[in-house]
Amino acid sequence: MSIGDVFEVEQCPGISYVDTGMYDTEAYGSVYVVDADRPAVVDTGIGTNYERILDALDEVGVERDELAAILVTHVHLDHAGGAGLLAEACPNADVYVHEVGAPHLVDPERLVEGTKRAVGDQWEFYTDPEPVPEDRIVELTDGDTVDLGSRELTAHHAPGHAPHQIVYEDHSCDAVFTADAAGIWVPAQDRVRETSPPPNFDLEQCVTDAELIRRLDPDVLLYAHFGPGPADTDAVLRQYEQVLQDWVDAVEREVVERGEEEATADHFAATNDVAAIWGDRKAEAETKMNVRGVLHYLKNRE
Repeated sequence: MSIGDVFEVEQCPGISYVDTGMYDTEAYGSVYVVDADRPAVVDTGIGTNYERILDALDEVGVERDELAAILVTHVHLDHAGGAGLLAEACPNADVYVHEVGAPHLVDPERLVEGTKRAVGDQWEFYTDPEPVPEDRIVELTDGDTVDLGSRELTAHHAPGHAPHQIVYEDHSCDAVFTADAAGIWVPAQDRVRETSPPPNFDLEQCVTDAELIRRLDPDVLLYAHFGPGPADTDAVLRQYEQVLQDWVDAVEREVVERGEEEATADHFAATNDVAAIWGDRKAEAETKMNVRGVLHYLKNRE
């Protein structure tokens, strides 16, 4: 497995995913290609090296002018940063997104500003997103369906990670494209990890979102980070609910003991357990961002 490789999802004939090499890191960012009567991609990566998605279309046998739908799970730029670039390269594809996020794809200026605050010096891995033409946007709300001809997907609003987040349920193979609502799947460690970026992380709603996916009872979870999850979907979703609660409790205890937010972030960054997989820089930066998200949530809760 390496950056740029395309893999078939064994449980879902017609669905493949590509390792986009997000942040120059293997097995971190995946974009899915859905081969249907109306072909689609789910998520678009950060925009940098978006050609890897075009290469995946070529490998699957989908012509660029045949792509009908670009399905964005939410407008955080690690998921939506390539939407405008793909729309430009695939002129017949509409861009589907939750109605809350739609304006940010049309005019991404505020989204870029917020991303720079959240990711800090990781911004160097991004590229400025291209605006999506307004007439190419299809706004979705909870329960809307996306008709791909030979497949139908249902959009479920899951706002705990971000108010514009939706997960897509593929009824043809009982799969759910999880966005960030089921955490980050780390295949090398066979476990799920927290994601809690500022400013919208909400613990209670994130748990509710995981419960929502459990009620859908999918056979497979298709993670944006990274790839298909484990066979026991109920167990991993229950695990994620506990991971979130334990993570928030740990950050809260640490900031109380240290009395300083930056020292708390530094502590968790220095003791993270994914550096051997993602590399020190990515692991430390993401951990600090997740700490800041929890601290912001705790202040709002108070």
